[in-house]
Amino acid sequence: MTAAPGDRIRTLLRDRDIVLAVGAYDAQSARLVEQAGGDLVYASGSGISASVHGGPDLGLTTMTEMVDQVRGMAGAVGVPVFSDADTGYGGALNVRRTVREYEQAGVAAVHIEDQTFPKRCGHFEGKGVVDRDEMLTRISAAVDAADDLVVCARTDAAASEGLDTAIDRARACAEAGAELLFVEAPETRADLEQVGEALGEYPLLANLTAGGKTPVISADELAEMGFSVALYPSAAQKATIRILQQVYGEILAEGTSEGILDDIATWEERNRVTGLAEFEALEDQYARDE
Repeated sequence: MTAAPGDRIRTLLRDRDIVLAVGAYDAQSARLVEQAGGDLVYASGSGISASVHGGPDLGLTTMTEMVDQVRGMAGAVGVPVFSDADTGYGGALNVRRTVREYEQAGVAAVHIEDQTFPKRCGHFEGKGVVDRDEMLTRISAAVDAADDLVVCARTDAAASEGLDTAIDRARACAEAGAELLFVEAPETRADLEQVGEALGEYPLLANLTAGGKTPVISADELAEMGFSVALYPSAAQKATIRILQQVYGEILAEGTSEGILDDIATWEERNRVTGLAEFEALEDQYARDE
């Protein structure tokens, strides 16, 4: 019998020195993470925002839009999916519903944060956080609502209230039942070391968003600091932006795709990614059974 999604993440956290969580934003990119050997797909709120409505990560994406997207992602892969769930989209009752909707969609873990609503990308300026008690209420509501799903507590308090306050909030969230802790946007290696030293007794996540406020440090170094998960949320989205700019620009400028054929997936590669052969085999099987 296959283990439940949340238990599969718990096993990864227990058995690995550090787990790599690679960001995706739709079913196809989730499949590519798995096909590259990834053990954990991260559903990026920023990536999904850009994919769903074409805009920035400013709290514009709704809970139902996120759930629709992650349902497709979870259904497309055999590895667990860990998703951004922003602030839980409202008060404690909203957080409870959010967790249940994500879990019913097949998601293995979510992170709930302490930003005010509407939230902003954790590496943007101008963030605000709710008070400590409200943060703990969100986490308690999420833990109460979860069946198997892993609740990760994210705090953005370092930007406005300092790293010590963020560490204190994260520790309080662990005491409230969060199984994974996420202090967003430490700005130096020393900051990361401080977070790891203070919270390394708990499963701990480092967010290594390319071009963001946190220095990009190897997963092995993070493990030595006490971190359990190295998150790479947006590299795929940024790579997609770059290649689409090149492809669309070439076609529109030259009136042909000939110049970019060597830079894009072949017909056969696309079919391998989408699993065409497996679907055709099923078609043959059902045709024989008729």
